Amino acid sequence: MIGTSSLMRQHSHGKDIEYIKKTAIEVINFVKSQGIEVRFSTEDSFRSDLVDLLSIYSAVDQVGVNRVGVADTIGCVSPRQVYELIRVLRGVVSCDIETHFHDDAGCAIANAYCALEAGATHIDTSVLGIGERNGITPLGGLMARMVATHPEYVKSKYRLDKIKDIEDLVAEAVEINIPFNNYITGFCAFTHKAAILNDPSTYEIINPADFGMTRYVHFASRLTGWNAIRSRAQQLNISMTDKQYKECTAKIKALADIRPIAIDDADSIIRAYYRNIQSGEDNPLLELTADEAAQLAAKEKELGEVVTA
Repeated sequence: MIGTSSLMRQHSHGKDIEYIKKTAIEVINFVKSQGIEVRFSTEDSFRSDLVDLLSIYSAVDQVGVNRVGVADTIGCVSPRQVYELIRVLRGVVSCDIETHFHDDAGCAIANAYCALEAGATHIDTSVLGIGERNGITPLGGLMARMVATHPEYVKSKYRLDKIKDIEDLVAEAVEINIPFNNYITGFCAFTHKAAILNDPSTYEIINPADFGMTRYVHFASRLTGWNAIRSRAQQLNISMTDKQYKECTAKIKALADIRPIAIDDADSIIRAYYRNIQSGEDNPLLELTADEAAQLAAKEKELGEVVTA
């Protein structure tokens, strides 16, 4: 790899384009004479003069390089620029094209995907995007982007269910936490508060099962939909009518408005509500302080619903 932009040539190695081209050809010929595959990459490719860049890549392609590499060394390039350059390069060289994108400006995944669309054959990735400065294209994020557009091809080619295991292993080794909003494996990746159970595709472009993950519906909130409560009740082996599910949901929503409700609390409310139906009694669904009871009464009045706790 060698820098080809004017900045790199002036401040890094001080060589001109002809020297770079001549040296690259000599090295490639030697390496190939040893029976070894060889890749030639430029550094700071996207800030390099296009004519210079294509001249170098064309020259090394003609002497049989196996792969050329294009690098966004400082993370400055946009997806449109990536597509335009790789598309032109694809028409100049017959060898494989590898790309390397840093995430300084937040475009590493988009840039990588555009490179593939334009004809690149290889993308540099790292687990969790770990790399210099802001890192490079994250493996999980790129897989998410690819499976969203070409699901069957990607699922047939990659063991997507191994991504979480790999990320957990790396996170433990380097002593970092996986971000809660990380692609695919973050805690919130497949977590929902609104009703999603009738048709998950309403709010999901990716099926968590494809990655060995499970969907989690956070049903103990004021946004809870009755389909979520029905699903949870069925998981608890409780069967009620739709009207009863809706009444139980109204109680959980009202209670969630006055204090945080944990999953265990929601389960207790569902079970207690069901017991009351079975027994015909009107026992409390959840223990409340006097202040919480007063707030609940106000909430009942506000919502116009009768909610007995």
